[in-house]
Amino acid sequence: MQDSANNIATASPILELKNASVHFNEGKTKGKLAVDDVSFTVNAGDIVGIVGTSGCGKTTIARTIAGLQPLSSGEIRFQGKSTQNLSRQEKLNYKRSVQLVFQDTLGALNPRMTIEAALDEVLRVHRKHELRTHQERMAELTQLIEKVELPISVLKSYPHEISGGQRQRIGIARALAVKPTLLIADEPVSALDVSVQAQIIKMLSRLIVEEKMTMLFIAHDLAVVRCLCNKVIVMNNGRIEEAGACEDVYTNPRSEFTKTLLAAIPDININSRDRI
Repeated sequence: MQDSANNIATASPILELKNASVHFNEGKTKGKLAVDDVSFTVNAGDIVGIVGTSGCGKTTIARTIAGLQPLSSGEIRFQGKSTQNLSRQEKLNYKRSVQLVFQDTLGALNPRMTIEAALDEVLRVHRKHELRTHQERMAELTQLIEKVELPISVLKSYPHEISGGQRQRIGIARALAVKPTLLIADEPVSALDVSVQAQIIKMLSRLIVEEKMTMLFIAHDLAVVRCLCNKVIVMNNGRIEEAGACEDVYTNPRSEFTKTLLAAIPDININSRDRI
């Protein structure tokens, strides 16, 4: 199915993976081919879901695009330019433009820093020429907290003092702080209660429009992906099984693996938008 699913869009590409492969070279997974010859294109403004079973390579793709995992072969192009052999300044610009929201909300935040200190550090490092004073940064922090629908009082809290849903909102705020072009959300709601999931999904949907971002949404919950995304990539054993417009894939899957995956979800035929 790889050849028929290489590109899910053709116009105004913001991100392109071309024959991307990732081998693990350390630890227990040394020698494993985690991503195998994957190619796809993401347009500006798209919300693309990447789904599949555990170990299929979807998180590895997210980490590779974000620059946290080296590419073994192939190419990643962002806004028309290869991410290989970038200058130091170009690498910094790329890392600002592509932000990753992690699933592990506690691990993603420094337990010794208040939420205010953690967010302020991001602004001091990445927007120091724009926000020169503490007052300017605090004004920006206030706006960020309001965008993710939290009370300002949360800024004085430490990560362990707030809920998982609140920590995930802080993770999203931290990503927004550098004004990214591409947001990669790696299973951002899988560890949260269903009601909290719904709130986060609604918020992400709003923020993508308001902030004029593009998003890759990594998930194993196909109902959530159907609700949020306009396109979907189905992965299996490091390769793309099927890709296309969400409704096309969900209502008329071509791959036997996709059919099996959809059939395994008890409420997949329920209109998930009504749930959210």
